[in-house]
Amino acid sequence: MALQPKLDRAYIMDMLGSLLSTPSPSGFCMDIMKLVRAETAKLGFELEMTPKGNAIISVPGGEGKAEGTIALTAHVDTLGAMVRSVKPSGALRFTPVGGYAMQTVEGEYCLIHTRDGRTYEGTVLSTQPSVHVYTEMRDLKREEANMEIRIDEATTSKEETEKLGIAPGDFISWDPRTRMVPNGWIKSRHLDDKASVAALFGVLEWLKREGVTPTRNVKLILSTYEEVGHGSSYIPSDITELVAVDMGAIGDDLSTTERDVSICAKDSSGPYDYQMTSRLIDLARRENIPFAVDIYPHYGSDASAALRGGSNIRAALIGPGVHASHGMERTHADAVVNTAALLIAYIMDKGEVMQ
Repeated sequence: MALQPKLDRAYIMDMLGSLLSTPSPSGFCMDIMKLVRAETAKLGFELEMTPKGNAIISVPGGEGKAEGTIALTAHVDTLGAMVRSVKPSGALRFTPVGGYAMQTVEGEYCLIHTRDGRTYEGTVLSTQPSVHVYTEMRDLKREEANMEIRIDEATTSKEETEKLGIAPGDFISWDPRTRMVPNGWIKSRHLDDKASVAALFGVLEWLKREGVTPTRNVKLILSTYEEVGHGSSYIPSDITELVAVDMGAIGDDLSTTERDVSICAKDSSGPYDYQMTSRLIDLARRENIPFAVDIYPHYGSDASAALRGGSNIRAALIGPGVHASHGMERTHADAVVNTAALLIAYIMDKGEVMQ
C-alpha cells in the first residue's frame, strides 16, 4: 500500500536555501556543520561528529526491529578552490578543489577565506580577460595556468596582497547565485549535493512531525570530502545497507530529467546492489514517484567510497535530477521532495530484510 508521506515542501526549500548560502568547499565545512548541528538539535535527533568532520545522525528503529542499520548518506561539501600562489600583480593563482572544467567558473564571483578568519571578495578571470586588449583572448585555453582571481581590494602587488592576510592554502568558495523560481525551478551552484542534504532533512522533519519510527535503525551520514573522493570511506560497522543520495546526471543517452528521482544502476565504480536497486524501483512505482534508471560512466558516489574503503555492505544510489552538473546547475523542487518521499518509503518499508 502506498505511503505517500505529506512532506513539508516549504521547510525543505528553506533548508536548501540555508545550505546553499553557506560556503563549504571540500575541507572547509566548519560553518555548514554548525548549521547541520543546530538544525538536527532543533528536530531532536542525536548527532555525532567523526574525527574528519562527517556528521552521523541516528534515528532509532521501532520495536522488534530487524538487525542491521540502514544508512542514508549525502555530502555537504562542494566544488571550490585554494590559493596556490600570490602573483606579482597581486592577483591569485588558484588550484581546483573537486573536478570541474575551468570555463565553468570563468567570470564567477568568489570569496577568499583567510586562515585568520578574514573574508575578501574576488572574481575569476582568465589572464587575458578583455577582447579590447588581447588578440588571443577568445582562443586562450582555459586551464589553471591561464586563470587567476582578481581581488576586490586596493592591491597591485604581491606584497600588498600578502598584507591582507591572503596566503597559499587559503580556501576559495564560489558564489552559488541561487534562484528559487516560484514555479519550482531551482538554479544554483552546489545543488550537487545540497539538494540531497535538504531532502534528508525533509525526511527527519517528517519523522519528527509524524512521531513515527523506521522499521530499522537508520543513520544519516553527511560527508565533507565527497568531491575529492573519500567522503564516506568510513562508516560505522553496524550498517548493512547504504543508500547514497546524490544528484542524478542529465544528458547524452540518459533518461533522468530535472523533475525525476534518478536511480543509478551503475557508475564508474561498477553496478550497485541488484536487490536494493530493484526495491527502490518498486517503491517508486508504488508511490507514483516519477523516476528514471540510468548508467553514469563518469560518476562516483559516497557509496563507492564506502565500498572501496572495505565496508561489507549493500549499496544503492538515488537523487534528484540535476542539469549541467558541476556547472550552473538546475533542478526542480518536485525532484527534491520526491527524493525525500522515496527515502521515507525505503526506511518505512516492512518488506523482508535482504540476506
